[in-house]
Amino acid sequence: MKAVVYKGPFRVAVEEVPKPKIQDPNDAIVRITTTAICGSDLHMYEGRTAAQPGIIFGHENLGIVEEVGNAVRILKPGDRVVMPFNVACGRCRNCEAGYTAFCLTVNPGFAGGAYGYVAMGPYQGGQAEYLRVPYADFNALILPPGKEHELDFVLLADIFPTGWHGVSLSGFKPGESIAIFGAGPVGLMAAYSAVLRGASVVFSVDKVPERLETAKKIGAVPIDFSKVDPVEEIIKQNGGQMVDRGVDAVGYQAVAKEGKEVPNVVLESLIKVVRPTGGIGVPGLYVPSDPGATDPHAREGRILFSFGKLFEKGLTIGTGQTNVKMYNRYLRDLIINGRAKPSFVVSHEYKLDDAPIAYEKFDKRIEGHVKVVLHP
Repeated sequence: MKAVVYKGPFRVAVEEVPKPKIQDPNDAIVRITTTAICGSDLHMYEGRTAAQPGIIFGHENLGIVEEVGNAVRILKPGDRVVMPFNVACGRCRNCEAGYTAFCLTVNPGFAGGAYGYVAMGPYQGGQAEYLRVPYADFNALILPPGKEHELDFVLLADIFPTGWHGVSLSGFKPGESIAIFGAGPVGLMAAYSAVLRGASVVFSVDKVPERLETAKKIGAVPIDFSKVDPVEEIIKQNGGQMVDRGVDAVGYQAVAKEGKEVPNVVLESLIKVVRPTGGIGVPGLYVPSDPGATDPHAREGRILFSFGKLFEKGLTIGTGQTNVKMYNRYLRDLIINGRAKPSFVVSHEYKLDDAPIAYEKFDKRIEGHVKVVLHP
């Protein structure tokens, strides 16, 4: 089959690789119809993780079940499914509690597994023609048959639940104000989630014009941090008040106004802009090692930020990868019933063979590339 294979920093190739087979009675083989490129894929693409050449990328996957193991009882060939980016067993202590992003069995020595990602287990990614899905009855969410909502449903694999999760991590309640730093795919999904959940005002902070324009279209107030101090501008536009909640949808490759990478700049801004006793959610990715960091502490996953001010203000902070199964069924039903249409974020569609071009343009944030999907 064809698959997108990481070759080294800023290089991917579409290559012929062996088609996956059933390895365990609980497995299913899914023929991929749509798969998305995630911003976290770009961290690996840029050489900013410990990823080694040979990884098949892709953790946002949707397709049709082709084959199931003899222990699979719910799924059947022909079912249309979307898979959470988390690979989870459904049986360990964390899975039973709903924390499927921190499964204790699928990746020994590490809490959590995922498709096609460094340090997240031996699971090939789905930017390919086929994908093996472990613990398939647990990990695959069945969708209505046909092709309707294809671009909406693929976002259930990661970014729609992750945006929702970021808002939840902040402790958000309907009627509160919230500032979302980052208007990439996850940041836009966080802003959209906050709007859906009844925020009184949503501020969206970025510097890419296409992203800010999209944020404005969904009802958020765009803040261009390359032109103004985002903390001062948010407080000014919020009637002189700090916001109730904040979300870091950027992560460890955050940049300051002048374009220089400053890993702690978003966390520092959130500590300043969120009111005393408010909350901060951090779905943006932070890693334990960053080979490309210029700061020696950041290279080892250490981020310096104002913990004293965080403590003084009594702020709460929630972090961690998204437990997709905690949200995806409900978000699916919002889509089916016309209450949510997250596909507004999808800017470009490519054939799988064109993945190298798609990665290059998405990484450079050029030609309006906000969210990119591939079709094998």
